[in-house]
Order: sequence, then C-alpha cells, then structure tokens
Amino acid sequence: MSHPSPQPHPAFLRAARPVLSRFLPLVAVLFTLAVLPAPAVAQNAPPSQPPEKTEVKIGFIKLTDCAPLVIAKELGFFDDEYLSVTLEAQANWKILLDRVISGELDGAQMLAGQPIGATIGIGTRARIITAFSMDLNGNAITVSNDVWRQMRTADPALDVPHPPHPIPASALKPVVDRDLAAGTPMRMGMVFPVSTHNYYLRYWLAAGGISPGYYINGDTTGTTNADVLLSVTPPPQMPFTLEQGTIQGYCVGEPWNQQAVFKGIGVPVITDYEIWKNNPEKVFGVTEAWARKYPNTHLAILRALIRAAMWLDASEANRRRAVQILSRPEYVGADPAVIANSMTGTFEYGKGDTRPMPDFNVFFRHHATYPYYSDCIWFLTQMRRWGQIPKAEPASWYLKIAREVYRPGIYRKAAAQLIAEGRMKASDLPVTDGFKPPTHAFIDGITYDAHHPNAYLRSFKIGLKD
Repeated sequence: MSHPSPQPHPAFLRAARPVLSRFLPLVAVLFTLAVLPAPAVAQNAPPSQPPEKTEVKIGFIKLTDCAPLVIAKELGFFDDEYLSVTLEAQANWKILLDRVISGELDGAQMLAGQPIGATIGIGTRARIITAFSMDLNGNAITVSNDVWRQMRTADPALDVPHPPHPIPASALKPVVDRDLAAGTPMRMGMVFPVSTHNYYLRYWLAAGGISPGYYINGDTTGTTNADVLLSVTPPPQMPFTLEQGTIQGYCVGEPWNQQAVFKGIGVPVITDYEIWKNNPEKVFGVTEAWARKYPNTHLAILRALIRAAMWLDASEANRRRAVQILSRPEYVGADPAVIANSMTGTFEYGKGDTRPMPDFNVFFRHHATYPYYSDCIWFLTQMRRWGQIPKAEPASWYLKIAREVYRPGIYRKAAAQLIAEGRMKASDLPVTDGFKPPTHAFIDGITYDAHHPNAYLRSFKIGLKD
C-alpha cells in the first residue's frame, strides 16, 4: 500500500523562507558559473607567458591609418594583454624612426619603407623589423585648384561635375610641360623619401610619361632629371603648404586629402587604390633587438592589433565609432565629417563628387595585416628604380632582405594564440609561402611578380632598368 509523500507544514515554510532567501543568490551565481562556456573563462585568464614589459610607449602620426593602435587602446585590447600602452603623436616620420631606434619608443606605426630603408642603409641604418601590416590603401594625390583648372582646360573630358576616374598623370603632363618650359617646374609634396607616398606618386607620374627624378650621383633630393620636383612635407601640414603655394600638389594619407576638399583649396585626382588595387600601406615596426628582448610583449601587442583590425572591418557601426574616436585632438584631430569621408566607404574627389569606395581603407579584409615578403620586395624594386639602391642586385638579394625585415612567423604565432582562444578563425590566416600571386592591378597594367624583381624593373619605360 502506497502512502502519499509528506507535505511540509505551512509553518515550516514560513520559518525556512529567511534562510532560503540568503542562499538563493549564491545558488544563482554558482549555476551561472557552471554554464559559462569554457573559452570565456580562458580568455580572461592571465597569459601563460606574460609580457616581459608591461609599460609600453608607441609612436604614431596623425593619420586615419593609426586606427588599429587607437582602437586597441580605447577598446581595451591592450588591457586584455596586461599591457599599459601610451600612444604618443610624433612631429614627423624621421623623428618617429629616430626615437624607435634610440629606445625612447618601444615601437611605432611606420611607413612600410622605413624598416626596409633602415635595414639597407637608406639614410639611417638600423635593424628594424615588422610582423604586422596595418592597412591597405588609404592615400590619394591632390592638386591645387589652379592646377586642376589647367588640367580641365587641357582635357575637356575632365571639365564636368563628375569626371571619369581613374585620372592618369598624362592629364597632368601638359601643365607640367608648360611649367618646365617657363623654368618653374611644378613642386609636389610627399611625406618621406622611403614613404609609400613617394613611390605611389612616382609610379603615377611615370605611368603618365612624367619623370619624377632620380636619387643618383649623390643627389639625396631625388630630383636629378626631374620634370616635377618632389619634396618632403609632414602629413598634417600638407593642406596648409598647398594653400600657401609652396607646393602645387601632394600625395598623403587621409584625412589630409579630404581636408583639402573640405577647405576648398585642392582636388584629389586619384587614390592609391586606383594606382595599385589593395596596395600595402603602414606597418608596425620595432627594432630587432627589442623584439628579441621582449618576445612576449611583442606578441601581446600583435594580438591586440589583430583584434583591433578585425573590429575595424567588422561593421559600418564600428567604423562610425572609430571616426568619432580618431577625431579627438590627441589622435588625428580632424573634423569627424572629414575623417568619415574616406573611413566609411566613400571618397570625395571634389565638392559634391562623392563616390562609393568600400576598399579605400582596409584594416583586416584581404589579409591586410599579414606581412608578405612580396610587399617588401615591391618597395625594394621602387627603391632601385629611382636610385635609392645604388646598384643592381640579384633576385636572391631581394628575398634575403625581405626575410630579414618582414616576419610572418611572428605574426602566425600571435594569430595561432588568438585562434586557440576563439578570437580568430583559422580561415583568417592566408595559405601562402609569403608571396602574393602575380598581379597586374596597376594603373599601367604592368604585371608584378615578386619572384622576378629585375624583370619587373626592365618592364618600365621610365626608371633604372635593373
């Protein structure tokens, strides 16, 4: 015979209620911890190999492509790596490089050519390496209103509200030739002798039949046999220098082309995306000695930067938030509307001429952060093309230098740690031997194959041939 289970007396429940009320919150907490996914706990755990140096100072220049550094700091990605990072704006690229070499800065946003140039002794000699490419694209070439007026007069196809793009340098050549004949050659600005801006500007000019000059016979200005005189101007000073008439055009990163449009003092005629589709831009550079002394700190920085790059390319909302952060005076310090012109998938060539350009600023897509040997070799070919490398070198030399400067092995180690933590997918890593496939995605259609740098040099009409 079965008996019903005894039921608690109402008086017992009233007596037990205060005790239960004290224990229920604890039960809830224990239950929550029990069902948390394991990776979430692991991500917050101290690293198994903690950074050797936790106080880190990193230099940057006030350009929108400092964004991975800024986002890594502002969104706490550096904090997650147990790093206390100070970001310090630098006056120009030379000071930035010198302070990394001296140890005043632990590392910095660098022009892609700076670690390469330093390693082979262009200007300053030092062993600088990079294991992280900060972005693709992001630059443009701007001319003064007067030069643009002359270009439209010479080519009526440009004298419309929305001229066809890309605009080749051949459209500038009549203006250049007229200035040369008058004995007042056109002057254009770029940001540093080993800058991407110098090489993209030279590439565009030469593709249009204009000689940008050579660094030969002891000429450190690079103006020997030049149709256009190129000189160095720090990025934030470009619009002012153009407005003063010291230069008639320039190549620089954003937001300083859009600033010329905003101020009504110049017209961007072409972006670097149109010169070379998805070209490499800045890198994060450190001295080789620093990387050897602080390998875990280096990896921690790279992990934070990879996460920041992923975040920047994850959504339009993230880009809009990044614009607001970058506009602050301690970072880029430009009007948010000016920064947004290029950072949110568009580019404004002139007042009212805004066009879609979703890949103008790329931080993670297309494997943007990976340090490819082939990118390094391309910059070496341009250094040789214009005489900064004084003599011809075999293809093996180009690869040797690329392996000294670019360190994909360090990048892969940082990425593998992020993959193990569930913060990155294995498919985010490229399947590569360090070389991108040959490409002809240049304004002149010439094919670049990094395995054959000397054959590539011989394919140009203007430039040293090998």
